[in-house]
Amino acid sequence: MEPKLRIQIKETVREILEESDMETTTEHQIRRLASNKLDLDLDKSEYKTYVRHVVNSFLEEQKAKQEDDEEETGKQEQEYDDEGNLVICRLSAKRKVTIQNFRGANLVSIREYYYDGGAERPTTKVIPFVWFCMMAHTVILSKGISLNEEQWSTLRKNIPAIEKAVKDMQDRDI
Repeated sequence: MEPKLRIQIKETVREILEESDMETTTEHQIRRLASNKLDLDLDKSEYKTYVRHVVNSFLEEQKAKQEDDEEETGKQEQEYDDEGNLVICRLSAKRKVTIQNFRGANLVSIREYYYDGGAERPTTKVIPFVWFCMMAHTVILSKGISLNEEQWSTLRKNIPAIEKAVKDMQDRDI
């Protein structure tokens, strides 16, 4: 295969991969889309093998990037609030996720906060189903607040950090 054609195939396949839903898209679909764009039958064995290589390289890069992002999240300096609770992440200026020990139970708390005389204080608003008692595996229900798309994305991104903090708390309790 000519080097110029290899470059065209690689660029086209990667462009399609960048725009595709990796959970549902198949290699065959990628080849078909690239074949249409290049006006070339990529189902021929010499091209098919190369497309597979490009797809696998792309997936490996994405996996490495995701692992780096997760590692970077774990490396962030730990923050504690005024009550000594570990702050996992801030969803917005007023909302944050904390890990705390409340009456002997380890809890993940997503709460809204306000400022009173320069000090950050929790409101009574918590998100329903998100106060998890880790020791008894129970859920404490309360009035809730809603997360917008950006806040939900921040929370989802920080789930590994929340799970790690909860595990660390459980390990300390043992």
